[in-house]
Amino acid sequence: MDDSRPAPLRRLWHYGGPYRRRTVVATVYSVLNKLFDLAPPLLIGLAVDIVVTEEGNSWMASLGPDSQRGQLVTLAFISFAIWVLESLFEFLYRVAWRNLAQDIEHDLRLDAYRTTQQLDHRWFESRSTGDLLAALNDDVNQLERFLDIGASELIQVTTTVITISAVFFVLAPTVAWWSLLPIPFILWGSIWFQRKLEPRYAEVRNQAGFLNGQLTNNLLGISTIKSFVAEEREVDRIAAESDNYREANRRAITLSSAFTPLIRMAILVGFTGTLIFGGFLAIEGTSLSVGAYSVMVYLTQRLLWPLTRLGETFDQYQRAMASTNRVLDLVDTDTAIVSGPEPIVVARGDGHLRFEGVTFAYDEAGPVIDDLTLDIPPGATTAIVGPTGGGKSTLIKLLLRFYDPDEGRITLEGWDLQDLDLGSLRAASGLVSQDVYLFHGSVRANIAYGKPYATEDEIVAAAKVAEAHDFVTSLPDGYDTVVGERGQKLSGGQRQRVSIARAVLKDPPILLLDEATSAVDNETEASIQRSLERISQGRTTIVIAHRLSTIRRADIIHVLSNGRIVESGVHDDLVALDGAYAALWRVQTGEALRH
Repeated sequence: MDDSRPAPLRRLWHYGGPYRRRTVVATVYSVLNKLFDLAPPLLIGLAVDIVVTEEGNSWMASLGPDSQRGQLVTLAFISFAIWVLESLFEFLYRVAWRNLAQDIEHDLRLDAYRTTQQLDHRWFESRSTGDLLAALNDDVNQLERFLDIGASELIQVTTTVITISAVFFVLAPTVAWWSLLPIPFILWGSIWFQRKLEPRYAEVRNQAGFLNGQLTNNLLGISTIKSFVAEEREVDRIAAESDNYREANRRAITLSSAFTPLIRMAILVGFTGTLIFGGFLAIEGTSLSVGAYSVMVYLTQRLLWPLTRLGETFDQYQRAMASTNRVLDLVDTDTAIVSGPEPIVVARGDGHLRFEGVTFAYDEAGPVIDDLTLDIPPGATTAIVGPTGGGKSTLIKLLLRFYDPDEGRITLEGWDLQDLDLGSLRAASGLVSQDVYLFHGSVRANIAYGKPYATEDEIVAAAKVAEAHDFVTSLPDGYDTVVGERGQKLSGGQRQRVSIARAVLKDPPILLLDEATSAVDNETEASIQRSLERISQGRTTIVIAHRLSTIRRADIIHVLSNGRIVESGVHDDLVALDGAYAALWRVQTGEALRH
């Protein structure tokens, strides 16, 4: 736990600045509801005072009516008004707190999600998806539950203590201290329990994140689990994580459950003292009337018994504060990839890119790109080939600023990418990746993802260019067919063509093709290759390829090995050079085997 950060309640108060006025209003409603809720015992005391006091001598007589019947009728009207007001403010405070809780929950979840989307890829590499989902859902909901109920309860308990203390000291100062004696011990105990519970609930929330992470990974990898017949092993793994979560909760539950029984013992002292010593004074009839004694007996319970709920309320509070820290830690996370100030619009046929002395490493294992200088001319097709792990796909990630170089710089039309607005930079690029991601939704929605307001004609035209139209129309619901999570209802080639159609519809001046045909058969590859040749005309196109047959017609081919360019040229010249490219070509065409 980071001890340098502010207390979670202070962080929440700072975050909820726009809601402070509504919080004050809701607090006022809670206070007024409790004040009217505490009035009935006073009314009972007044009623007893009217009945047992000689006519005209009760406190109510000072308000007007002299007869006991008239005073009781007046008291009945006052009681009616108080009950109506209590009910009114109960309605108002419940609505106010619940709507406030919903609005803060909504905004906090959106802010956390917005921050998550803006964070760089390097940050995600060290985070579990399930842990993030736990923060965005469970932790935000935990805070909402406290604001919905617990916050008002704390306010009303505080109001009860202050109001009844004042009443007691007015009625009988010599007895009041017996009723108030347990309160310092209760408050001290509450603070002590709070401090002890805080790290335990932080552990609970962390264990919840670990468990969610394992569940998410297993659901995403269900095919691998089944293929390796690892179902029981994974059940055991989930059982171990769930047991850790259960044990963390048990440690918190054991401590939190001891709170209320201990508080009851302190309350018993206060109630017994008021009952006995107040009764003695009422019997003597000197400093305490029967009506006032009745009020004190009733109010002692109203004062002390609600304090037994502090255990449950503090339990909610600690869970909520542990969750608040986790969510606000996410909201306050700074991204390493910061958008530059300069917007850029790249016209079709433009898009001159340069790598100038670029070095980049994912970790301490060493650079993936090593002092690379590379010129990518506008409007032409540039192919990058080389052995696996040579850094080819990393170039695409650097161009899209998923990562920034450790050394050197990358320019677009002479602008350093770090000076450009991220939105306009990525809007100028269209990516077709080997790892195609389709969202759960219709084929139409997936094609139109980069251009949500595209017309039907535009969507169909893009599908035809990508040679996807024929297979889409053969699907059960055509363009309205739901592709399933990650597009699992489509084949690899079909997903790839939908991805190409998505890039075609976006119509970017810079096209990035990262192993776009790596996962398809030869016939599908030929179909996709025809699509790519059509859409790359007149665009700055960068093709990352493992299959050299797909880049034979590229304007320039660079061979990347160990983060450096070792050869450059057109296909025929590189084959004739009989170097690294020629060796790769021979392996793929089978010539190496024949020799």
